[in-house]
Amino acid sequence: MSQRIISTENAPGAVGPYSKGCIGGKLLFISGQLPIDVKTGELEQDDIRKATQLCMSNLLAIAKAGHQSAHLVKVNIFLTSMVDFAAVNEIYATFFDAEPPARACVEVSGLPKGAKIEIEGIAVLPE
Repeated sequence: MSQRIISTENAPGAVGPYSKGCIGGKLLFISGQLPIDVKTGELEQDDIRKATQLCMSNLLAIAKAGHQSAHLVKVNIFLTSMVDFAAVNEIYATFFDAEPPARACVEVSGLPKGAKIEIEGIAVLPE
């Protein structure tokens, strides 16, 4: 099975030696997205709601670059404080209709660039 690297100008560049996304078979693996505004390059560190929105927008931009009809089936959220859990859920829920993907949310001791949140995902591509 071959792989195809996914990149897009609609999501921030990688902050390390990895691809924004990679297709293997019918799955698109999307690297963790920090709350970086693609237009300004600035990291959102104050407002967890805005940070969640930026992470999800970046994640979905990569999914769309992989395939217009890519469908998220698994999401992992990393938070530096579970105090933010409810606020993250509030914004996260706005990105999905009635059937959101499977998800995990864990607290971690730190994230790249001092971010408070990072979100990664796996999408399935249409047949």
